Amino acid sequence: MKKIVFATNNAHKLDELRQIMGDNWQVLSLADIGCHDDIPETAPTIEGNARLKAEYVKQHYGYDCFSDDTGLEIDALHGEPGVMSARYGGVAHDSERNIDKVLRLMADVPIEQRTAHFRTAICLIQDGEQQLFEGRVDGHILTERHGTGGFGYDSIFQPNEGDGRTFAQMSGDEKNAISHRGRAVAALVAHLHSL
Repeated sequence: MKKIVFATNNAHKLDELRQIMGDNWQVLSLADIGCHDDIPETAPTIEGNARLKAEYVKQHYGYDCFSDDTGLEIDALHGEPGVMSARYGGVAHDSERNIDKVLRLMADVPIEQRTAHFRTAICLIQDGEQQLFEGRVDGHILTERHGTGGFGYDSIFQPNEGDGRTFAQMSGDEKNAISHRGRAVAALVAHLHSL
């Protein structure tokens, strides 16, 4: 089994990625390699943040790795929260506060104008080369939470390609089949298998 580092300590992301990557790869977290640093995410784009994290791990720990960054981009909010998605409510990784802020800002936005999309960018550094993979899913922001699964904004995001359920109402396999992260990882995995 091949090993690769996923530059995250987000347990939800790690579980999702391990499920998508399957049995051919052992996906190690930052904690698994002894990295407990607060890696800066100071780039103005999700692609830039993915690149910063991957370069940091390679430079400081020497491992080939990949890193992702994801943004929810809401048309009625001019692309926000975007690169600030994880800390939109003011505190990093407080999903409930993030959702509360989105729902508050969109309280008067009619359903037909609640279009949004998730984008995930993955930066892979392997054998001295750097590659970028992207996934996207379009949908709508609902007026209230639906479902208890998933994480982040999943309970208010209804993908266009689904059957009317939010990501939080889907199983992991159902979500991965159409999600932004699932698509970006599928591109990453296809590349890794082609080597």
